[in-house]
Amino acid sequence: MFSPKTERLKKLAEIYPDRISELEGLFDRDTKVYLDWSNMYHWSSRLGWRVDLKRLKQFFDSFTTVKAVNLYNGTLEGDEGSMQFMADATKFDYIVVTKPVKIMHQSLDVTGIPGNSPSVLENFIKKPLLQKLSIETVEYLNGRLKELNDRGIKHVEVRKCNFDVEIGRDMLLDYERGNNSTFILWSGDSDFSDPVSQLIKDRKEVFIFSTSRRVSSELQSTGAPIFDIQKIRNFICEAKDIQPEIKSKLQ
Repeated sequence: MFSPKTERLKKLAEIYPDRISELEGLFDRDTKVYLDWSNMYHWSSRLGWRVDLKRLKQFFDSFTTVKAVNLYNGTLEGDEGSMQFMADATKFDYIVVTKPVKIMHQSLDVTGIPGNSPSVLENFIKKPLLQKLSIETVEYLNGRLKELNDRGIKHVEVRKCNFDVEIGRDMLLDYERGNNSTFILWSGDSDFSDPVSQLIKDRKEVFIFSTSRRVSSELQSTGAPIFDIQKIRNFICEAKDIQPEIKSKLQ
């Protein structure tokens, strides 16, 4: 049952009754949502709009069967924006699962290596592709790296913090504890294929919320239905990203 938490959601439900009916069909039993936020964040470059943290939670809270929403995201220690985001997530009543973001220095230093050596490039280019590059291309790329070295740039920061283990673990624990019957995974990562397959094998409802071309072939092969989040854009996006023709109807 959809019971809108805000006047805006009420108006949007009147504009998109079919969307609400479809989701009520998916959320027809006790449901829990698992948000792989870093995965979701990278979708925005392709989508051209961003998910709004507060409005997303208001949307979930409007479905009486959604019992909890887990949000998984790394915390960049000392970064004001990151700290505020995590504080907001807690304030909006997400179940927040976090850990520090690891910052690694990846070397760009080609000093002392032959111009045709791929030893530095292989840190950034996958081996199957690197093997197809000509010697001339490798020499050219190493030349560009040397230009960076001459400007004093000898490494780049690589940030790493994934929650594949934590999300898969929590989904299976919730199943074992009987906490919910329906599992909503917001991610397209291949690493979730095993827990999703196990849940489906045990006759649980699992739905993948993602966007086109962002679901791995491994996850698709599980048979879990995929819901394209483009269909609920105006319910969950930032205010500035609401489509103009819809924004005029909300005023």
